[in-house]
Amino acid sequence: MIRFIDEHRDRFGVELICRVLRPAVQGFLTSRGYRAAVGRAPSARQLKDELLVPEVARLHAENYGVYGRRKMHALMRRQGWQVGRDQTERLMRLAGVRGVRKSKRVSTTRPDKTTVLPSDLVNRRFTAPAPRRLWVCDVTYVATWSGFAYVAFVTDVYSRRIVGWNVAATLRSEILPLQALDMAAWNVGGRLDGLIHHADHGSNYTAMVYTERIVELGAVPSTGTVGDSFDNAMAEAVNNLYKTELIRQRGPWRTVEQVELATLEWVWWWNNSRLHGELDMRTPAEVEEAYYADQESGQPAPAGQASR
Repeated sequence: MIRFIDEHRDRFGVELICRVLRPAVQGFLTSRGYRAAVGRAPSARQLKDELLVPEVARLHAENYGVYGRRKMHALMRRQGWQVGRDQTERLMRLAGVRGVRKSKRVSTTRPDKTTVLPSDLVNRRFTAPAPRRLWVCDVTYVATWSGFAYVAFVTDVYSRRIVGWNVAATLRSEILPLQALDMAAWNVGGRLDGLIHHADHGSNYTAMVYTERIVELGAVPSTGTVGDSFDNAMAEAVNNLYKTELIRQRGPWRTVEQVELATLEWVWWWNNSRLHGELDMRTPAEVEEAYYADQESGQPAPAGQASR
């Protein structure tokens, strides 16, 4: 009420605003009540809100504008602010920000029914005792003004870190997913001995050139059931969040190159800054650092809920 009167007092005057609106709006201030309110010293809550609301807006914007109450509360606590979850929600409303909602999944799987497929070594159990034990892979697409951009991700199940990715104008196995796999292998030293590589039955993942590369690197290929998204649920979740947090937030997209640059920035944020609820509000980088630190000390380090 006070803000409304402040915005219109120069045009209509305080007395006229209060006289007209008080009968129509239950509990509207009288002119005397307004003057008493504006003359009163600001409360401790008001002063704190003036400090925290811009901080909430800044942190929300720095994290792609996607965090809801739960993650904003965790982020504020990490920044040293002693705030509650309900208080965080109220501050977000004052700042005019809110979290994003996930969209429905769109399938990009094109199975090749003539190919002999690897067995399913995961059976929907997306858990791993350590990094570099189980990777999940999938492809999604982004519509641009110059045609489709296809995006491949390789994700480590233990830490949820995106270890490899690629953006291309084609789905061809030797260009799109193979380059993402090679990036992932390079990031961990080149060899993947003992690692399970899990994907769906898409033809770009079951092509001979791709499966031979998996075996050459020392990994074991695994595939889920055709047409069942639950058999590659974690990779599907990464694609969904990529679309929700980046593609739909920042579009429309003009070129494949623009998508590639934005994906580079998003992957860095995902791995190093984004708080993951499945990792107890930690980042993938923090989870892996904790694992290797505990290995040196001889104490086991749990990852998030998905790896327990």
